[in-house]
Amino acid sequence: MLVLSRKCGESLLINGQIEVKITEISGDKVKIGIEAPKDFIILRKELCQIAENNKEAASGILTPDMLKRISEIK
Repeated sequence: MLVLSRKCGESLLINGQIEVKITEISGDKVKIGIEAPKDFIILRKELCQIAENNKEAASGILTPDMLKRISEIK
């Protein structure tokens, strides 16, 4: 993993096509803007996990990992 420090207003460029810009920093929250070609799909990682969980649940199969995660919910 590459870890970079950026200030508000600064950005980084990925593969010459995707620009990630820091738009606001407030306390422990950072707002970012992403400019990418329209054919790129950009999703929050937690949404991908939720979609995978829904897919597994819809199939009627609970994996051991899913059972463990369910038991850890408080």
